[in-house]
Amino acid sequence: MAAAKTGLTGLASWKALKSNFEKIKDAHLRELFASDPNRGSRMVIDAEGVYFDYSKHRVNDETLKLLVKLAEESGLKAKIDVMFRGDRINTTENRSVLHIALRTPKGKSIMVDGVDVVVPVHAVLDKMAVFADKVRKGLWKGYTGKTIRNIVNIGIGGSDLGPVMAYEALKSYTMRGLTFRFVSNVDDTDFAEATQDLNAEDTLFIVSSKTFTTLETMTNARTARAWVLKSLKDQAAVAKHFVAVSTNTAEVSKFGIDTANMFEFWDWVGGRYSMTSAIGLSNMIAFGPDNFRAMLDGFHRMDEHFRTTPFEKNIPVLMGLLGIWYINFFNAETNAVLPYEQYLKRFPAYLQQMTMESNGKQVTMEGARVDYQTGSIYWGEPGTNGQHSFYQLIHQGTKLIPCDFIAFAKSLNPTGNHHDILLANVFAQAEALAFGKTAGEVKADGAPDNLVSHKTFEGNKPSTMILMDKLTPNALGMLIAMYEHCVFTQAAVWDINAFDQWGVQLGKVLAEKIVPELEAKEEPVLKHDSSTNALIKRYRKLK
Repeated sequence: MAAAKTGLTGLASWKALKSNFEKIKDAHLRELFASDPNRGSRMVIDAEGVYFDYSKHRVNDETLKLLVKLAEESGLKAKIDVMFRGDRINTTENRSVLHIALRTPKGKSIMVDGVDVVVPVHAVLDKMAVFADKVRKGLWKGYTGKTIRNIVNIGIGGSDLGPVMAYEALKSYTMRGLTFRFVSNVDDTDFAEATQDLNAEDTLFIVSSKTFTTLETMTNARTARAWVLKSLKDQAAVAKHFVAVSTNTAEVSKFGIDTANMFEFWDWVGGRYSMTSAIGLSNMIAFGPDNFRAMLDGFHRMDEHFRTTPFEKNIPVLMGLLGIWYINFFNAETNAVLPYEQYLKRFPAYLQQMTMESNGKQVTMEGARVDYQTGSIYWGEPGTNGQHSFYQLIHQGTKLIPCDFIAFAKSLNPTGNHHDILLANVFAQAEALAFGKTAGEVKADGAPDNLVSHKTFEGNKPSTMILMDKLTPNALGMLIAMYEHCVFTQAAVWDINAFDQWGVQLGKVLAEKIVPELEAKEEPVLKHDSSTNALIKRYRKLK
């Protein structure tokens, strides 16, 4: 495979950034702040209700100018325009990339192949709202006439991570009289634990699979159908206890679901960008159509900010460019996402798929091997829990780990001074990471000589502070869209396709070949490598 010898690394801005890096790579944030008293108020963006403080990054004004120039030379503006226009930028699958259409308001239009896709989007949203209201008002009855009280979403990947994250994030807004569970893992324990205290008579399953053939999802769906029929006995019960989010009418009908209760989405919606489509049906039921639409409005607000704002004041663009700075120049390999909001406990896991499945690519759009790093490993936990877990490595370890701190000025559950303590911690952590504690300061505190090195904090650890007013549906939409467009910015600069995921296919194909070998009554003829053959034989013996 030929390497990409020109392109990104040949750009004038890339070469200038290498020069700039050599000049400032050893500069300490203490020095940068000392030389610019206004840095902390100057290097911020206050837009759309988001206060984005990037002052604690290891950059100077020249770095930022060159990063913006890199975006310009990479054709980012034109790439944004063609995505929003509906061009088929997912070239390996010949598809448009239009998750932004899912939150485009009524009355606006996006034409794809002569069709205004905004019209069917809102038709599905309206259909979802009618159905969600029926369930929320107790008008949707199960087979025996009982009101539905439990909703179980069955999906995997984007059909699970988005709904789970949004449900947990907006739990404060949910209808607490309903129980929501999410099943994704083909491990039978996942289904067993999700349903062990439920009754079939008042449980509704939402099966989310575009093709209705996804191995893990359909295995769990068939188990759910058997679970329902074991109790309710009649095949007709399936239509009262299952609905589908899919595009495969034939398979949905074959399963026993009334196709009138099938909610469609389109091939221009990638799984990890699909939570604002019908994939979010469980969310609409949980926190209601009005809150769901408020979330969509938040997405759209950030979409428009990304589309129209100059790069130097564009939050997702700067996020993406700063990530490139650390990945490609400092050789950082991971990015910590640290929400100081318990409701966002699943947000880092959600971002793992969005970022790593999107930008975990090794070839350019033309298929040439890249000669630079792409992607970053995203991980994290809510504060303050993480402080008593892995922050030690960030503060005093040998890895450079840029951090995204996410905080809200107002608590959804105000209790005493809890929120003041929470916010004090997030501000303090960012300060400690940036400025550390010198050996002189440690000695001044009275530490004995043998402990000075142990108690010294080098500092100079970069971080972003994202501060918003309160975690509302609208705020959640803006936050997610911010990261979506950060991913797009990086992909545009790296010249990779952020919207395919061929890397997940090989394992699926091999698994489908191995399943019958594990289940065969007679000893199968195995043609794998010696390790896989031995593992299959050992499993067959043990089971």
